[in-house]
Parts: sequence; structure tokens; C-alpha cells
Amino acid sequence: MSFFSYNFVVMLMKKFIVLLLFLSCIPLKVNALSARNIIAMDMDTNRILYEKDANSEHLIASITKIMTAVVALELADTNSDVTATNTILKAFGSAIYIEVGETMKLKDLLYGLMMRSGNDAALAIAEFVGGDVDKFVLLMNQKAREIGMNNTKFINPHGLENNEGNGNTSTAYDMAILSSYAMQNNTYKEIVSTKNYVAKSDRKTYSWSNKNKMLSLYEYTTGGKTGFTEKARRTLVSTASKDNKNITVVSLNDPDDWDDHKYLYETLFREYDSVKVVDKNNFTVENETFYKNDTLYIEKDIYLMVKEKEKESISLDFRLEKLNDYKTGDIVGKVKIKLGDKMVREENIYVEKKEQEESKKQNIFQKILGWFKHD
Repeated sequence: MSFFSYNFVVMLMKKFIVLLLFLSCIPLKVNALSARNIIAMDMDTNRILYEKDANSEHLIASITKIMTAVVALELADTNSDVTATNTILKAFGSAIYIEVGETMKLKDLLYGLMMRSGNDAALAIAEFVGGDVDKFVLLMNQKAREIGMNNTKFINPHGLENNEGNGNTSTAYDMAILSSYAMQNNTYKEIVSTKNYVAKSDRKTYSWSNKNKMLSLYEYTTGGKTGFTEKARRTLVSTASKDNKNITVVSLNDPDDWDDHKYLYETLFREYDSVKVVDKNNFTVENETFYKNDTLYIEKDIYLMVKEKEKESISLDFRLEKLNDYKTGDIVGKVKIKLGDKMVREENIYVEKKEQEESKKQNIFQKILGWFKHD
């Protein structure tokens, strides 16, 4: 090899090494995610932060059980005793292995449903809450319509396909709506954030670990639900919170779902700031005179996830109703938060009647005086 050829080869190799080093510094692009359908949504506003084919309908497998849990939590007492009937014998696949005639608290069945994806638990819950499984499924679909899941159809409470290959279908978007809604329920939040749990029936003691590995893989994870069937492939719903930023990610048919979800959280938590737009401790409605003798308040601070360039477009719109007959704790209006011309969030405004509070104080004072006057 000539001196010229040698130098040329060395030069090419150096350039190639520099190129590799440069490429290694470029962060992975979101479009490299392996999911067929995926979405990231701000749970406080239902604002879409990222999506890829999020409105296509597909089989959803066991992430179905989020709706099963929501319906049960809203319609039944979790301290109720549930006795398994022959209905559970129709279950196959993942299970908590309860037996016919075994009695367990509904709350414990819900832990088994969400942590271990128990299909037997799903059938026992559905029969108990709905009277029978088919009636419970009607309640699931009714709830879906109620919260805006317009491209979802449930045919069972567990997510398995039937003998004809049909199963529950939804979209990544609809399941993100459901996840955001479910996380407003404190009992649901407690269940899906639990890593390990011990349950007792009238026959056995169970010890469960959560199948949702996101709880261990990513420190800011707050919950979620896994799913898998041969037809649906891997489905995953997860939630995470950091610095008053609350996000849910849903993926359908994703062979690399753990990494995809973690990557989206890390990216979005970095790209978005959380701005406190309303402070509950310093809440006022300017130029308000109708309730001037009372105190208007909100229940919690209101934060908004925004990018730096969006901060200047935040505006507040206070809408109050002039109620002549009201009491402390009544809702008297809304505060609407807008980004530009789009309303992205609203919260209730409550009233505290000062006259009512003063009356309470006077009654207490009168009682104390009465004690001293009593012979």
C-alpha cells in the first residue's frame, strides 16, 4: 500500500470514528419507539403530549381490568364478602387460584385482579357487582361512553379472546382517558401502586407481587396494568408523577414496552415544566362582589404542564353563578385554565359562608358561658 493510500484509509477511519461518537451523543428519537400504537397524556388535562396511531382500534388484553376495577370501586363496598361460584371455572390463563365456595373481601379480589391479573378474580368481581357477568359488561360499556371512550367495546371483564377470537377492543387514546379517570380514585391509586400484598380468604393466605415491572424499573411510576394474549401481544398502561407533572402512557402491541414507557417519561418530564397557575392559599376572584361577605376557595393548588414557550399563553377565566340559596361547601363556579384559545382544565370554586361560621363560633361561646352560669 502506498503512503498516499495509507493516509487516505487512516483519514476515513478517523472520520468514521468521529461520526460514531457524534451519533452516540444524539438522543434516541421518539419515532424509534417500537409500539404499534402509543400515547402519552397529561392526566390532569387529558392533553396529548405524544401519540403514534393512537386512535386505531385493537385488542387490549388484560388492561381491560382497569375498567373492571373502576366499575367495581364505584358501585360496590370494598369491604363486602364475595363468595366464588362455578363462574370462576370459566377462567383460564393468569389467575389468583381462588376456589369455588371460597370467600374473600372485594378489596382483596381487586388487589388480585390488578396485581396478578387474575381472570378468576375478574369473573368473581363481575358476578358479584353486576349480578351476572353479562350485566357487568353492560356497566363497563356504559362507563366507557360516560367518560368519553368512544372507540371501545368490552365483551368480558378480563380481556381474554373467546373461542371465535373476539375480544375487548379499544384505542391507546381511549385507554389513556380511562387511566386518567381511574387515577382520580384513591383506592384504585393505592392498589396499582402496591408492589407486594398479603390477602386472606376464609381458607387461605395469599402473597402477591405486582406484575407491573415499571414500579421497580422507574422510580416515578405510580401504577398501571400489564396485558398479553397471543393475538393482542403486549399491552401496557402505566402512570408516573414527578414535580407536579402527572402522565399516563399506553402502548398496544409493543415488544419493548418497559423501555418505551420509561423513555417517554424521561423525555416529557425533561421537556415540560409544571407551573402553579392557581394558589389555593391566595385564591381571589378580582372584582367579585356577589359573594363579598363570604369566602371563595378551591380545594387544591392547580398546576399546568407546559413547555417554556407556552407559559405566556396561559390565562384564567373565572365563571361564577349567583346563587341566592347556598351553604358552606357548595360549588358556585369554575376556574377555567386556557392555553391560548383552548381550555385545557377546569376546577370547581366553592364558597364558605362567613355568617354560618360566625354563628358556629357564637353558639360555642354561648355554651361556654352557660357552663359558668350553671349552678
